[in-house]
Amino acid sequence: MTFRLGPVAVMGLGLLSAMFTTGASAGDAAKGKVLAYTCHGCHGVPDYKNAYPNFRVPKLGGQNEAYIVSALNAYAKGERPHPTMHAQAVTLTDQERADIAAFLSAEGGIPGKEVVGTPPPATQTCVACHGADGAKTIAPDYPKLAGQPADYLVHALKDYKSGKRKNAIMAGIISGVDEKDFEAIAEFFSKQQALCTTDQVMKHGKCATE
Repeated sequence: MTFRLGPVAVMGLGLLSAMFTTGASAGDAAKGKVLAYTCHGCHGVPDYKNAYPNFRVPKLGGQNEAYIVSALNAYAKGERPHPTMHAQAVTLTDQERADIAAFLSAEGGIPGKEVVGTPPPATQTCVACHGADGAKTIAPDYPKLAGQPADYLVHALKDYKSGKRKNAIMAGIISGVDEKDFEAIAEFFSKQQALCTTDQVMKHGKCATE
């Protein structure tokens, strides 16, 4: 079974998202660089793994600015279950979260290229919101998936499926996705390009290599 959003629903979600994010305070990337040192210890290390459950931590460089704010808010409220991230996020003010997000968004990440490989059928559930390559989201507070570690994406999908991650939109969508398809979805999006580690952003101010 595949859950798909119709064009009217997609447009409505995008408008709601735009209305929500417009009211947020503008982030200061220079201040965010100082604050983001707490993120760097885990998210700046290539292939660094969360201890339990075991999965590679997500890449943050080039991620949508409004999504980073939304994620930090969710960790602070306990809508995402992760003790370390909760402890970090709950100490930040709204402005500090916006500043960190402004820095980590890193000029939009890696410029889009052609889609790598053939998308498995199950990804059709994802592309309406996240784009054919997982990098062109319909709203600024939706995450880019392109380039994220596959095991992290599987972990996130399982948390949405179980209800550990609280998100009304994903709850409806993930109910129509079979868990046996999670690996194929994750492998496809992990091969695309958009995101980088915070180490690259710290060094260059954008997703760039040496």
